[in-house]
Amino acid sequence: MPTVSVGRDRFFVALGRTYTQEEFEVLCFEFGIELDDVTTEKAIIRKEKHLEDDDGEVDGDDGEVIYKIEVAANRYDLLCLEGLARALRIFTGTEATPMYKISCIPRDSMLQMYVKPQTSQIRPFVVCAVLRGVTFDEARYNSFIDLQDKLHQNICRKRTLVAIGTHDLDTLKGPFSYEALPPQEINFVPLKQEESFRADKLMEFYKSDMKLKKFLHIIENSPVYPVIYDSNRTVLSLPPIINGAHSAITLKTRNVFIECTATDLTKAKIVLNTMVTMFSEYCENKFEVEPVEVVSHDGSKTIYPDLSCYKMEVSLSEVVGPIGISLDETQLQAESCPSKGEPRISVSVPPTRSDILHARDLVEDVAIAYGYNNVPKSKPKCMTIGGRQPLNRFSDKLRAEVLELSLVMYLWFCIYLFTK
Repeated sequence: MPTVSVGRDRFFVALGRTYTQEEFEVLCFEFGIELDDVTTEKAIIRKEKHLEDDDGEVDGDDGEVIYKIEVAANRYDLLCLEGLARALRIFTGTEATPMYKISCIPRDSMLQMYVKPQTSQIRPFVVCAVLRGVTFDEARYNSFIDLQDKLHQNICRKRTLVAIGTHDLDTLKGPFSYEALPPQEINFVPLKQEESFRADKLMEFYKSDMKLKKFLHIIENSPVYPVIYDSNRTVLSLPPIINGAHSAITLKTRNVFIECTATDLTKAKIVLNTMVTMFSEYCENKFEVEPVEVVSHDGSKTIYPDLSCYKMEVSLSEVVGPIGISLDETQLQAESCPSKGEPRISVSVPPTRSDILHARDLVEDVAIAYGYNNVPKSKPKCMTIGGRQPLNRFSDKLRAEVLELSLVMYLWFCIYLFTK
């Protein structure tokens, strides 16, 4: 399960009140997350440097208290302080769910990203967005970078499915192009470097880099490397390895261009939506995101991001039945749907909740909001004794006999659809 590290004092400011550790642990339990550890900046530095408590290399006080909070692996909106604080404020009723907006700009004034056909050989998809009028400070900037790292490790599957690039838009000029070229034809100054590298030489350079060497295999043996240019042929990034130094984000950056290249378009959309919804609260127009038009090599045009809520229609009994409580659509704050049979409701799912896939996901959220401790307890109506199914017992005996014949057993983790 992912663990999010947040400064306690800054986190409490974002929540709008302070908590004792015991109170905060109760809040976490009720919401379905866990306070995994309480540490300090100094203790983290000591651990990273493998120092003992009596070593004197780390001076000063212990620094800020750090809360390490464990969240569900599919809750990408909880992977940063901004999202975690927002979710808890909504849970405690101190804030309504924000309405995320797309800037109303003429289509002919939108930034464009042109996708070249060669990209289909390696990473065929790209989605983009712009955050305008962002105000960064050191804590916000660090959270912005940390969220990218968390997403890369989780939904992006260590950048194999999706790679995120963030850039200072004021240093670039649109339209942009997403291309795939032989590595010998790509030259640029990578992030945190001062000299220009040819892409194939850059691969050799990063083989000694502890952080980046684990991503090289994704494109290293490909005849073409993905690369993003602006209209001046300035390299924005060589995904999924490194961004260019020219468009590096700093604390002074005001307009952020976000691009996500991917082998999985659905995952790319989720990642882009997560990035913009979490940090659009720091935009000049709060929760407003500027769209970008992606022009595919086949001529089709798509505008990203899609921040619309999607509707899920379920029966009322599907939601409250498994919990064992009685609630109507008004109490659930859900929209009633016309139905001749049992009552049905329509639920609006925000773009931050990509984990809501089925009615059972709604059941979990309703149970959390209602409070597990508030669900009435009841004794089982019947007594049962558990036991193994006869087919399972027979299968285990059969496996043992087959393995004694020196055969190898394969477990194929695929879902098959059997039709009658």
